Amino acid sequence: MTSSTFPNISISTERLVLRPLDEDDVPALAAMMNDEQVGAWTDVPQPFSEAGARTWITEHAPAERAAGRGLDLAVTEFLTQRLVGIVQLTRTNWHVRSTELSYIVAPWARGEGYASEAALATAQWLFGDQKLERIELRTAADNTASQQVAQKIGCISEGVLRNACIAHVRAEDGTWSDVRTDFIVWSLLPEDLEGAAEHLADTGFTTFTDWS
Repeated sequence: MTSSTFPNISISTERLVLRPLDEDDVPALAAMMNDEQVGAWTDVPQPFSEAGARTWITEHAPAERAAGRGLDLAVTEFLTQRLVGIVQLTRTNWHVRSTELSYIVAPWARGEGYASEAALATAQWLFGDQKLERIELRTAADNTASQQVAQKIGCISEGVLRNACIAHVRAEDGTWSDVRTDFIVWSLLPEDLEGAAEHLADTGFTTFTDWS
């Protein structure tokens, strides 16, 4: 019988270690989530408290993994061990062998190619070790940074889910309001990965995945 939950794992790339979230991550996770881009493109509540970060790490993430729905991984710099992002797997379907992947990069770590490196390493692990057959990504229509990551790792754009995304805009007084937009749906299949590692290597990033 095939597994229907993700294991607790650690994935290493040249520059990053992806590992389970830990209570020591609370301050950095809260700081990372209190960011204009995160507020705009995700449903993370704003402002995001350390209590919220602790609940996420100690309750939400373990429950999602135990139920077989997903996995939350802290993305950390190999050299400094500082938290630079998270990768989330959600809506996992073990019968279809598919999952939805998303990523958030901390404001202090953007522009380094970390999202692509982390997402590609996760995909390699999902297809290789977990025998998944499909990874789906959804990016808001105006979130060009997220779309660039999807393209970099070899995703194919499948179409548009009209009006399916709620983004957020902050007014001058600091309050947030909802704005409806479209989702672009991307997919990654095992055969799509063959060119992605070379493409990232050409742009200066090599990944060699090591999971335990």
